[in-house]
Amino acid sequence: MAELGAGTGAFTKHIEALKHPDCRVAVFEKDEEMRVYGYLALFFTLWLGIVGMPIPDEVIVMTGGLVTTLGFLNPIPAFIITYLGVISGLSLGYILGRRLGAPVLDRLVQRKKATTYLTKAQAMLQQFGHYALPLSYFLPVVRHLVPYLVGIGKMPFRNYAVYSYTSGFLWTLLYFVVGRLFGNNIHQIAHLVTVYGWYTLALLSVVGVIIWSVRHSSKPSSSI
Repeated sequence: MAELGAGTGAFTKHIEALKHPDCRVAVFEKDEEMRVYGYLALFFTLWLGIVGMPIPDEVIVMTGGLVTTLGFLNPIPAFIITYLGVISGLSLGYILGRRLGAPVLDRLVQRKKATTYLTKAQAMLQQFGHYALPLSYFLPVVRHLVPYLVGIGKMPFRNYAVYSYTSGFLWTLLYFVVGRLFGNNIHQIAHLVTVYGWYTLALLSVVGVIIWSVRHSSKPSSSI
C-alpha cells in the first residue's frame, strides 16, 4: 500500500505540474517514482474515480499518454493498464448498483453533490436506452453514474460489457493519443470537453427526437 501511495502521489504531482509550465520540465525529469510505480498509479487513480477521485478521468488518461512520450512508461503496457483502469472502475459502479441497489448511488450522489448530474444521467437512459452507456463516456460525472443506474436496472452484464467496454476502448485510445500529441494543453482540453460535451449531448438529443418523429410519422396509419 505504501508503494501504491507513492505512485499515486507521484502521478498526481505530474498532473499538477502540467498547470505550471515553468516547473513542468523539472518535475518530469527528476521524479523516478513515476518510472517505478507509474503503471499501478495509472490503474488505481482511474479505478478509484468511480468513488470520487477528484482528478478528471480525461486528465489522467492524457497524462498517461504524455508520460509515455517522455520515456517514463512504455506506451503499449501503459495504454492497456489505462484501459483496464477505466473499464474496471466503471464496472465496479455497475456491480455495486446491481448488488446494493439505489442506496449506494444515493450516498455517492450526496458525497459528490451530483444531484443535477444524476437527473441528466436518468434522462439520457430514458431517451437513448443502452446507447446512453457509450454516450456517457464523453460527459464527466455522468459517465460514473450511468453504470450504477444500469446496474440498478438489472441490465445483463453481457449487454453492459458490449456497450461499455467497446466504447471505453475507443474513449481511452482517443485521450491517450491526445495526451501523447498535445500533452502541454491537457487541462485546457479537459475544460473544453466538460463545456462542449453537454452541447454535443443536446445536439444528439435533438437529432434523436427528429429521427423518432420521422419514423413515427412514416408508419402507415391503421385503417378503421
